[in-house]
Amino acid sequence: MTTTTQDGTATATTGEGTATAAPEVRGPLDRFAGITPLAPLALIGAGVLAMTAVELLNPRYDLVSETLSRYVHGTAGWLLPASLLAVAAASALLTARLWGTGGRAARAALVVWTAGILVAGLFPADPPGHYHRPSPSELVHGNAAFLAFAALPTAAVLLRRALAARRPRLRPALTALAAASVLTTAALAVFLVDVMDGGPSLGFAGAPTPVGLVERLVLAADLGWLVLALAAGPGRGRTRRA
Repeated sequence: MTTTTQDGTATATTGEGTATAAPEVRGPLDRFAGITPLAPLALIGAGVLAMTAVELLNPRYDLVSETLSRYVHGTAGWLLPASLLAVAAASALLTARLWGTGGRAARAALVVWTAGILVAGLFPADPPGHYHRPSPSELVHGNAAFLAFAALPTAAVLLRRALAARRPRLRPALTALAAASVLTTAALAVFLVDVMDGGPSLGFAGAPTPVGLVERLVLAADLGWLVLALAAGPGRGRTRRA
């Protein structure tokens, strides 16, 4: 029989005696693998509430054609960066919680997503209509957000099997949200290139561009995946017996 003690040392008992194996090798963030998901879930909830509030407080902005980042210049605009910082904090906790899950590429994608959302929250976007001469803050915000939006679907695809293996019942939802994140992010890239290339030209339903609507779909898919990833993450128990 083989048992694993709390310090990771494996002890095998045979007919001739007891042999002790080398301690189990753990990653630098494995200590966070068993943290409760309640804190990051609360942060995501707070971020969603803040985004919803700033949307409702600024009815003059067109949610179809204007990205959510522009709301920082509207009523209670501080709610927008606050929501992004809350999501970034939740993502950092999720990254630590899943550090021992998946390969290096998946971990790197989660780190890029977290850092991108953090930087996007610290550097505000320009007001609506400023497409031709973006400010330095807009350039930092836009590039950081674009990297974050590209990294999250990458992490979702790379971690799908590992998370589904932990929570088989969540497999269909994890697959659906990973696909939604990939598809909406690809669509967002098309409309962002259109907006940056001399201003919006791809119209939809009377709006000059649906870039704002597509961005909100991306956020919905990405935040939904974060919630599922927290639910499918490792539990507190780490001791194994065979």
